[in-house]
Amino acid sequence: MTAATAALLVELLTEELPPKALKRLSDAFAEMLSTELKKRTFLAPDSVVNAYATPRRLAVVITQVRNVAPDSEIIEKLMPAKVAFGFDGEPTNALRKKLASLGREHLATREREVSDGPDRRYTAGEGGAEYVYLRRLAKGQPLQQGLEESLEETIPKLPIPKVMSYAATGYYNDEKFIRPAHRLVALHGPNVVPVKVLGLDAGRTTNGHRFIARRDIDISGVEAYLPTLEAEGKVLPDFAKRRSKIVRELNAAASGATVIMPDDLLDEVTALVEWPKVYTGGFAASFLEVPHECLILTMQHNQRYFALADASGKLQNRFLLVSNVDPRDPEAIIRGNERVLRARLADAKFFYDHDRRQALASRIDRLRNVVYHGKLGSQADRVERLRFLATRIAPLVGADPSLADRAATLAKADLVTDMVGEFPELQGTMGRYYALHDGEPQAVAAAIEQHYWPKAAGGSLPDDPVAQAAALADKLEALAGLFGIGQAPTGDKDPYGLRRAALGIIRILIECQRSVSPAALVDLAYEAFQGVPAVKRDREPLLDFLYERLRGYLRELGFTANQVAAVVDSRPPEIHVTPARLEAVREFERLPEAQALATANKRIANILRKSASEAAAAVDRSLLGNGAEHDLYAKVQTLLPVVHSHVDRGEYTEALRVLASAKSSVDRFFDDVLVMAEDPALRANRLALLRGLAEAMNGVADISKLAV
Repeated sequence: MTAATAALLVELLTEELPPKALKRLSDAFAEMLSTELKKRTFLAPDSVVNAYATPRRLAVVITQVRNVAPDSEIIEKLMPAKVAFGFDGEPTNALRKKLASLGREHLATREREVSDGPDRRYTAGEGGAEYVYLRRLAKGQPLQQGLEESLEETIPKLPIPKVMSYAATGYYNDEKFIRPAHRLVALHGPNVVPVKVLGLDAGRTTNGHRFIARRDIDISGVEAYLPTLEAEGKVLPDFAKRRSKIVRELNAAASGATVIMPDDLLDEVTALVEWPKVYTGGFAASFLEVPHECLILTMQHNQRYFALADASGKLQNRFLLVSNVDPRDPEAIIRGNERVLRARLADAKFFYDHDRRQALASRIDRLRNVVYHGKLGSQADRVERLRFLATRIAPLVGADPSLADRAATLAKADLVTDMVGEFPELQGTMGRYYALHDGEPQAVAAAIEQHYWPKAAGGSLPDDPVAQAAALADKLEALAGLFGIGQAPTGDKDPYGLRRAALGIIRILIECQRSVSPAALVDLAYEAFQGVPAVKRDREPLLDFLYERLRGYLRELGFTANQVAAVVDSRPPEIHVTPARLEAVREFERLPEAQALATANKRIANILRKSASEAAAAVDRSLLGNGAEHDLYAKVQTLLPVVHSHVDRGEYTEALRVLASAKSSVDRFFDDVLVMAEDPALRANRLALLRGLAEAMNGVADISKLAV
């Protein structure tokens, strides 16, 4: 570090920030502010940016920040030389006025180049013409000016969910930010940078913890920021450090149990506390009769508590809470939280008990009052379409059609239960519990829950044929209906989750090894909408969408774009074998003959695309020459049955390896034989021969796509 550089601290102290937005807001503040300062050349190449965030502050510390930005050279094109100088070589009034406006009138001389200290006026050619240029040295900005400009650029661009207007001073709501800001700290090393933002003048005084530390704490310098806040303010400003401390204390307090701590809950709790302390509470064991999913959501969503499970995964009647204070006696905190949770769990138990008094099947009529989509009818209308699809898909995936029909009939019934009304995330899950309570078959109950699967990328797939039939029906109905009314995803907008639905279909067919054609499924889906006039039956856009998702899925598995194109461009009907075909293509590419055969196949494809109509129906052996032409015919006749045999047995790698033996015959044919002969009979015969060769070579994949 030199005398001209030091670490920079900027801290905004506000009212409580939205916890779910805090981490993203903090990262954006640090990134955007450092970008603006870098743009103004205040940062060194090795400057390090660190973001800090608590419920009431956003802060960033950047190392190696210059006190003054370095001087910069500015080159400005003034005007064409023929405009700048007269016939006598003297500067024109146009040049004199331009230089005067820049405070450089003393450079208006007849010389073609003149210097005065750091300034230089010169003439240079560009594009066949001459222009007059001014090179001058601009003094670097002081940090005060550069930081204020950077903050003014950064703050309006932050990803703020909802902007608040408030009065910084007086009675007018003249400031806008995510929450009212009350203090601004800006230090460069030990010195205050006197900037003003959001109506606040920067200083060195920050706030400690709201309850267990004093309000005003002076920061002597940037290096003292973290230790001072921690020691005197009882604040851990580092979000990641605070989160790690919470995780450690949760695991320690669990006493050997497993803490159920999803990342989003951890992030939210971390954003709610400045000085975390973990305590253990409990609740009556009788509440464990309620499905554990209900209890966990009650704890997580309503109270931000962490549930505990034993080694077998069974929920315990204990919970962990993260407090923002650390009193000598936490008993009052623990008892107060237990009392609040007891009321919440009582509500969940009431919903569960009340829902079970009415059979799931008896709720179906109420779905007529639940709108699915204005153009697609009610949820009851949707259920009828699901039944139509599930019963027809069932035989294709090895499921009992009657069970699939029952699962589809009950699939949406839990939407009108009290528990799902309270926790929409439990749709399907509660349907399974209620179906089992009603005595429905196990496969039907499982399908009610799993027809929503996979719920996210990489999520679990339905594990039973009945559930797979219901899941495919659900996703296909959504895709066909919404595509049919013009609601296909556009750009990055996909409000109905259709990309996820399409990927779910792809994953079920491939990972569950279901030999079902996407085209057949799409046709069935549109058939289900026959009585819905708003739905336009156009299968091709939806098929394109499905195969595009297939491409993305296969690329995620590690296959190259060319490899995927070789298998998917032809829109194969049996997509469940595409990964196996691609593995074979990848193995084929490693063979020394692969690139030559791919190039030859590309040549054949081009010839046939232009002249396929001229090809004979079959090869006439009497028209074959004795050399390369006859040799290639014999090779094709040998290859075809072998390739077909391997493909029929799913031995795709072996099928492609067989093709390697054709390289010499193919090379010789193209060296010695003119395919497009003048004699129409010869030309038609040779085109038929190439068509047979293409059939043999493309039995697994279109290897022409592999040509570099």
